[in-house]
Amino acid sequence: MVHNEQELEELLSRPSEADVQAAAQWRGDIAVLGAAGKMGPSLVRRIRRAMDAAGSKVRLYAVTRTPCDWGEGITGVTADFLQRDQVQALPDAENVIFMVGRKFGSTSNEPLTWAVNTYAPALVAERYAKSRIVAFSTGNVYPFVPPESGGATEATPPQPVGEYAQSALGRERTFQYFSQTNGTPVLILRLNYAVEPRYGVLLEIGTKVYERRPIDLQMGHVNVIWQGDANSVCLRGFPLCASPARILNLTGPETLAVRDVALAFGKCFGIEPVFTNQESDTALLNNASECHRIFGRPSMSVDQLITMIAGWIQQGGRTLGKPTHFETRTGQF
Repeated sequence: MVHNEQELEELLSRPSEADVQAAAQWRGDIAVLGAAGKMGPSLVRRIRRAMDAAGSKVRLYAVTRTPCDWGEGITGVTADFLQRDQVQALPDAENVIFMVGRKFGSTSNEPLTWAVNTYAPALVAERYAKSRIVAFSTGNVYPFVPPESGGATEATPPQPVGEYAQSALGRERTFQYFSQTNGTPVLILRLNYAVEPRYGVLLEIGTKVYERRPIDLQMGHVNVIWQGDANSVCLRGFPLCASPARILNLTGPETLAVRDVALAFGKCFGIEPVFTNQESDTALLNNASECHRIFGRPSMSVDQLITMIAGWIQQGGRTLGKPTHFETRTGQF
């Protein structure tokens, strides 16, 4: 049970022993680009805490478009990632985490989405040609697959649906090009979906159950992972950076039926869920077995996540107000 945002932030940013061991091996400074998004703040603080526990003396930069107060041990830097001169002026860092991206609003402003998701990576790849880059991508680049398949693997050919997903593949291709051209070691993380009590697929399903609103079953199956576990994989990912760029799926081990998740929330609340439509034969699913082989299984189980998020909903905890639109099958966001 998490009672308030202070406890939640502490939990999200609490480094594991593996995180501390990874921090002890870092040589050279670290820059987190796009650090003000949904995952960035807890990742930056997790890195700082891992560094402190490891006794690491490297510098940590958090780069955002607008100023942020990061606290002791984190140097905030402001830059517009679409401005070449500002990207070129970013501090040197041997280790770079790239979290810049645009998804929501893509349907109303496709040119900006393409610029953020393809041009910004090009500028960053040029600036940090001699660095190791861990870049976040998305499982949306994959085609829909049958739930019984276990999800798309890294060997599944991309087949993005809609311009957001197409531009996300463009982001990957941009990093791959510069990795090949400049020999830059890159790791691309195809993530879906990170969750915590204020945001994500589980919150959306649970809230609909609690408010007795119908749950659309057309996208009948999903994958999720605790945001803290996703961030842990990210900060431990530098040794996997390679040229040509390496791709790694990042999510939890289960293929979850949306109907079953809703029923689990219903049991927590004592409410019978309301459903609309029927499950389709395919869904956007991600097979992260290779990630689990390398880094181990996530620390937080789905049952734990549902219990935590149900408690958060019942106590009226604050949410980020940013729906994932995970049920969308048209690729329009």
